[in-house]
Amino acid sequence: MKVLIITGELAYPLIKEVVSKSKDDIIVHIADNTQVAAFLTPRQIIKEVKVNFSNQLDEIDMILVPGLIKKGTREITKELGIPTFKGSTDGADLAMVLNLLEKITLSEDKPADKLIEEEKRQEAFKFIEEFENDKKNIEKLLKKPNNIMIRNLPVGEDFPMRVLSEIANAPFLSKEALINKCRYFVDSGADMIDIGMAAGEDFSDKIPEMIETLRPIVGDRPLSIDTLNPDEIRVAAENGIDFVLSLDLGNNAEVQDILKEKDIPAVLLPTNFSHGVSPKTPLERVESMHQLIKDTEGLRYVADLILDPINSSSIVESIIACHEFHKTNKAPMFFGVGNVTELMDADSGGVNVLLAGIGMELGVSILFTPEESGKTRGSVYELATASKMMFLAKHRKSIPKDLGINMVVFKDKHKRNDIIANELDGVPESRLSEPLKFVRDKAGSFKISVDYGTTVKESRIVATHFKKNKADLVIVGNTAKEVYEEIITKNLVSRMEHAAYLGSELQKAEIAMLTGKDYVQDFDLFKNPDEFKN
Repeated sequence: MKVLIITGELAYPLIKEVVSKSKDDIIVHIADNTQVAAFLTPRQIIKEVKVNFSNQLDEIDMILVPGLIKKGTREITKELGIPTFKGSTDGADLAMVLNLLEKITLSEDKPADKLIEEEKRQEAFKFIEEFENDKKNIEKLLKKPNNIMIRNLPVGEDFPMRVLSEIANAPFLSKEALINKCRYFVDSGADMIDIGMAAGEDFSDKIPEMIETLRPIVGDRPLSIDTLNPDEIRVAAENGIDFVLSLDLGNNAEVQDILKEKDIPAVLLPTNFSHGVSPKTPLERVESMHQLIKDTEGLRYVADLILDPINSSSIVESIIACHEFHKTNKAPMFFGVGNVTELMDADSGGVNVLLAGIGMELGVSILFTPEESGKTRGSVYELATASKMMFLAKHRKSIPKDLGINMVVFKDKHKRNDIIANELDGVPESRLSEPLKFVRDKAGSFKISVDYGTTVKESRIVATHFKKNKADLVIVGNTAKEVYEEIITKNLVSRMEHAAYLGSELQKAEIAMLTGKDYVQDFDLFKNPDEFKN
């Protein structure tokens, strides 16, 4: 195949090197008077090809143009009669695109690397969806001792790890707050919802109403209750709870009969909290768990060896306990990921993915988390994504990389290689010597905020316009662009520095909306890492 690649002066050396090993016949052409390839237009490209390749048009099978050009390539294809598509956004990825030319259908509108990424993602989700909908296979897998059904959800080592999200301190929440929290978790991808009770208290009287309130929102998802109080467990069992957290050596005798009678599975803990006993070593935990399993024979269960926070007791010892237990018992296991993320000052994303990976290797079936602090907001979504990643990696027998699904959020997966260091040589540089003097815009001022919904799609940026210190208009949008274009349309800004300020603040608000950060107008969204280096 003969492929013509159109690029600019700055990217040419990289492109030439990257495609040098391609098996195809590649021509790399620098567009006349064009330094930055992304600035090319369809009309310029048509002219370049006609001028430089008029006698080769019948020989060229395909034209690849820079992935970052703004317009699509239909006009080029129509004019030249040669299929023309967008290449990659990064010149370094062109080799990958060329290697896949016969396997993928390139796009006239989307850059090739983004298209490949999207196809990988679709394939990944298709694989998981087909697995989850294969009823015959599910029935077969549920006959194995390491899998159980909780309500209508198959749970166990042969299935993706299920994410159980806890509505902490549920009895203290208003009905509206309870509903909103539950809806947020469902929208975040939770497989199961847990009603978190208050330790040392008895709110048995509130349980029927909470179950009734949440059931329509969770739908067919399992609804669990987190309590060691036998009275609360009994009331929950009598009112249709699907799963109980937790039974231990102290309370199991009082409640196991009703759970067996109603066939409600429970999480088992190797503790006896009523006597203040909590085993520490892996051997003690495993022995206590085996004893509890024996004492509750006939009860369907999920084993929780208790994942410890880092340096509280020992996260390593607790992981070893899970490993040792799984050697002799393949029952589903419970992993309290929130025990780690909530008690460590670090962003939860990478931590959650790492713990999900460890859980997958251990044979864990349920990943449990609340979202009780700002640094763990989004943990349910992160674990739901991580679970899919690990399920794919397990089935593909690969490391959790290039799966089509990832949790790369704040950084980029690849370093860009087409940025040329000397592209500004000879261009004068200017720097602000003193701040501009503040002058109030006669067109008015704005108060900007973010209205966070249960998903990014349901969130919005709010810009309230003030004229003479009185609010007279509220402009809302899902992106910074939507809001500032409406501001311009309505002539609500008259000074350049005010327009620049609004663009900056609105973009900050959009980033906050996407990341879950708290947005406060005029304050930095992120800390400067240089401030913490010394």
